[in-house]
Amino acid sequence: MAMRRVYSEIKGKKVKELPAYFKSSFSTQSVKTYVKKGLHNYNDKYIQTSSVQPLLHICFGGMAFSYLVALPNERRHLEHQQHAKEHGGH
Repeated sequence: MAMRRVYSEIKGKKVKELPAYFKSSFSTQSVKTYVKKGLHNYNDKYIQTSSVQPLLHICFGGMAFSYLVALPNERRHLEHQQHAKEHGGH
């Protein structure tokens, strides 16, 4: 939904106007405001309602994060295994 808003705002702008728009839209202060608003909305939606969803978000988020951290090592391992198979090594 946020991408739709950004698209609708930049749709009528000229290319020369885009850097100034992005600089103002993604400044440190505006990003802090967006994050603070998002955390407040999350708190209202899940924490204040005593929902179990935050626990699931932590579990699945942790699983995805650990997968992404381990992925480069696994890829190196599989490439080495494939290279050894092709060249008769071990």
